[in-house]
Amino acid sequence: MPLFYHADANIGKAVLKAVYDGGGRMLEFTNRGDFAHEVFGELNKYALAELPGMILGVGSVSDPGTASLYMQLGANFIVSASLREDVALTCNRRKVAYMPGCGSLTEIGKAEELGCEIVKLFPAGVLGPGFIKDISGPQPWTTIMPTGGVSPDRENLKMWFDAGAVCVGMGSQLISKEIISKKDWAALQKNVANCLQIILELKG
Repeated sequence: MPLFYHADANIGKAVLKAVYDGGGRMLEFTNRGDFAHEVFGELNKYALAELPGMILGVGSVSDPGTASLYMQLGANFIVSASLREDVALTCNRRKVAYMPGCGSLTEIGKAEELGCEIVKLFPAGVLGPGFIKDISGPQPWTTIMPTGGVSPDRENLKMWFDAGAVCVGMGSQLISKEIISKKDWAALQKNVANCLQIILELKG
């Protein structure tokens, strides 16, 4: 799942289009700037009108008010860096998926009790693939999405999927500052397509 933020909605639309043309059908817009919700609203309307099947959600959500605001704008899922029970309850009321950041088995267990189907392992680069592998023993039902420390090269992706990751989250490793500054949307499309092809091969 690509992670992305930019204050310019036109840049955001170009990124969305490149991800879509590369085969991507999900994107997490990170809530990291002033008026970010206004940008997201434009992007979601664009996706609904121009990109059939594209699913947009919002990340870096740390309180229920922000979650509610984005759900009013059509967010299909909510992601946070840490586990927030109040955000989980808010999302559950609207039956919107909530993926909280967890860094321990206790947090993962609590997230699952709150109805979270997928938990975000964060920071994944610190915890490593071994964490996921060890969790799958006592809790084979747990589905984990590592974020942070994930890159689109085969060796890195193989490491995470071999450990049992159900999916991965990628930000600047996939949608780099260089691509944005050069507006090289063809390169982004290629990056997404290549990454998805590797994942498909790894998952058989």
